[in-house]
Amino acid sequence: MSSDIGKRIRVGVDVGGTFTDFVLVDEKRDLIFTGKRLTTPEDPSLAITDGLERLVSESGTSVPELDAVVHGTTLVANTIIERKGAKVGLITTKGFRDSLEMGREIRYDLYDLFFEKPEPLAPRFLRQPVDERIDAKGNVLRPLDENTLGAAAEKLVAEGVEAIAICFMHAYANDAHERQAKEILDAKYPDMPITTSTEVAPEIREYERANTACANAYVLPLMQRYLGDLSQKLSDQGLKQPLYLMQSGGGIASVTRGQAAPIHLIESGPAAGATAGAFYGRLTGTEQVISFDMGGTTAKMCLIEEYEPEHAHEFEAGRVRRFKKGSGLPLKVPVIDLIEIGAGGGSLARVDNMGLLKVGPDSAGSEPGPVCYGLGGTQPAVTDADLLLGYLSPEYFLGGEMDLDLGLVKDAVEEKLANVTGLSVEEVAAGIHSIVNENMASATRMYIAEKGRDPRRYALVASGGAGPVHAYGMAKLLKISRVICPLGAGVLSALGFLVAAPGTDSVRSYVSRLENLDWDRLNRLFREMEEEAMAQIVEAGADPATVTMRRRADMRYSGQGFEIDVPVPDGEMDGSAADVMRQSFLDKYQELFGRQIDDLPIEALTWRIYASGPTPNVELNFAGQQIDEEPSDKGERQVYFPETGYATCKIYNRYALKPGDSFRGPAVIEERESTAVAGPDTTVSIDKYLNLVIDIDPPA
Repeated sequence: MSSDIGKRIRVGVDVGGTFTDFVLVDEKRDLIFTGKRLTTPEDPSLAITDGLERLVSESGTSVPELDAVVHGTTLVANTIIERKGAKVGLITTKGFRDSLEMGREIRYDLYDLFFEKPEPLAPRFLRQPVDERIDAKGNVLRPLDENTLGAAAEKLVAEGVEAIAICFMHAYANDAHERQAKEILDAKYPDMPITTSTEVAPEIREYERANTACANAYVLPLMQRYLGDLSQKLSDQGLKQPLYLMQSGGGIASVTRGQAAPIHLIESGPAAGATAGAFYGRLTGTEQVISFDMGGTTAKMCLIEEYEPEHAHEFEAGRVRRFKKGSGLPLKVPVIDLIEIGAGGGSLARVDNMGLLKVGPDSAGSEPGPVCYGLGGTQPAVTDADLLLGYLSPEYFLGGEMDLDLGLVKDAVEEKLANVTGLSVEEVAAGIHSIVNENMASATRMYIAEKGRDPRRYALVASGGAGPVHAYGMAKLLKISRVICPLGAGVLSALGFLVAAPGTDSVRSYVSRLENLDWDRLNRLFREMEEEAMAQIVEAGADPATVTMRRRADMRYSGQGFEIDVPVPDGEMDGSAADVMRQSFLDKYQELFGRQIDDLPIEALTWRIYASGPTPNVELNFAGQQIDEEPSDKGERQVYFPETGYATCKIYNRYALKPGDSFRGPAVIEERESTAVAGPDTTVSIDKYLNLVIDIDPPA
C-alpha cells in the first residue's frame, strides 16, 4: 500500500458540440481509460454523469475512489454566440452610458457596404448612469451618489434584469466606487447576481472592461446553476473530492472561482487541446508544434514554441463575421492564443446561390448529427463525406458501438448536392473533404503569418475525433512534413485537462513611463497580485511550496495605441529593473516588427502575474493499447486519395501496432475514438510512446 501514497485517480471531461470525451488516469495502476458519448445539448450534465458511470465501471473502479474530476466546456462561448444568456443591466458612470455602443470607433471592414456591428449584451434601455467620477490616477473627483445608484438599480429591476454589471470610469486605478456600489446592491437585492468590472478585468480600456463585465454577468446565472447542478449530481454519484475546471488560459481552477468569474472559462475546452499538444511536444522532444484539434463542430489550431502554447490577454466573442477580427465583443480575459473555425465532422455541406459547394460553419451537432448517424440528419456533413471516401469504417465507428449508414449518405449526397451541382456522389464527397481542409489550412496560414512564422518548421499534432482523418491533407496544404497522432487522439482534449498544471492569472493596470515608475508602488502591486494568485491556486489544489510565479507587463512606445507582452524581473525591483525591461521590450519589438526605435520613451500599462503548480506526471499506458493476440492487419478497402482516386488501401488495427513498427502508405489506422489517414507518399511509424508518426515525402 505504501507504493500508492501520493498516487491519484483522476478524470478529465470535455463537453464538445457533438461528443463528450472522457479520460481516466489511474496512477496507482499506471493505466489510462477513455470514453466518448454523444453530447446532450439540453442538459450537458446528463452525458457527463452517464459517461462517467460507464467509464469507472470499465476501469474497475468507482466514483467514490476518484481523487478529482476536471471539466471543460464550450457552454460559456456558445451562450454568448447564440445570445441565450441572462437579461443584463449595466450601471456605469454618468456621461458614459453609450460606450458599449461606440466601441473603438473602428470599422473592421472599411469597404463593406453591409457593415454590421455586434449588439451589446446590455441594450441601451438597460444601461443606467450613476453620478460618480474617479480620474486616471485613482483620485476621487466626485463621490458615488447613492441616491442615483438606488434609482438606477430600481429601474433595472423593474425591467426584469436577471444580472447586473457595474463598470465605472477608471475603476482599474481605484475600485472603491465599484466595491461600494456592489455592497449597497448586494444588501438591497441579495438574490441578484452582480459583477463588477474590476473583479473580472481590472485593466485599462473602458470599452473592453465594460464588455467583459457585461459578458460575465450575461453567463453568470446560467453557469452558477450549471456548475452547482453538476457538482450536486457528481456528489450524488459518490464523488467525494472537488470538481475542478479548465480555464481559458490553460490553468486549473476551482468551481468557486468558475462560478464567480465564468467568463474565464470561455475557451476552456479549446485550451485543453493546446495543453495536450504542448505535452506531446515535450514528450517527443518536438519544440515547434502546431496543435490541431478537430472535433464535431469546430477546429482549433495553436502555435506551440519550446513546449509552451502562445498566450493572449484579450479574446473576441460572438463575432458577427466569424473570420473578421474586430467584428466581435472584445473581452479582457487571459486565453491560450489559438484560432478556432467552424470546421468539424458535423460541418454541413450546401450549394450556394452561385452553384458553388460550401462547407460550414454551421454544424449538425449531436442532434440530429450527420446523415450517417441515422438520427434524423438530412443535410450531408464532413463525416458523411469521410465515410463515402473510405476513411471511416461503417462497422467500426466508436469501436463498433455506433453503426454508420452508408446508404442513407449516398441518397442524401445525391439528392442535396450531386443533382444540384452535376457532379457524381464521389466527386462531391472529395470536394467536401478538400474544402474543409483548405478552410482549416487557410485559417492556419493567416494565424501563423500574423506571428511571422513559417509552418514548414513545425510538426502537426492531431487530436479530436476528426483531427487524424484530416491531418494528412491539411499538412500537405501547409507543406508540413511530419504529423503526430497520439494514441487516444479522439479524446486528447480530455487528457489535456489532466496534464495541465493548476494555474491562475492576476492583473493590475498602472500606467507609467519606465523612467518615472514608482518602485514602491509597483513592488506593492506585485505583492498584492502574488497573494491573490496564491490564494486562488491553492484553492485549485496546488501545494504552496510548489507554486512558481511569472511576471509580465504590457508595454509600448509612448503614443502608440497598443502594447506587446514582455517579461518582468522577479523579486523586489528598483531603478536597475527599468533597463532590463527596456531591453526586453526592444528585443520583442524587433522580433515582431523587424525594427526597434532606440530614442523613443517606453511606457508600461498593465502588470501581470501567472502562478502555476507543477505539471502532473502522467504515464501513457492506455488500457487495451496492445492486443498481441490480434493481428495489426485488418484487411483492405477502397479509399480515395487525390493522387490516385479510389485505390486499394490497407487498414490497420491501432491497438496491435507496437513501438518500432513501420510501413508505407497509403494506410488507414483505426482506433475506437478516431481514425488516422496516411496518403501514398508517407512512411508511418510507431514511436516508443505509441504515437503514430506520419512522415510525408518531400516533393519530387
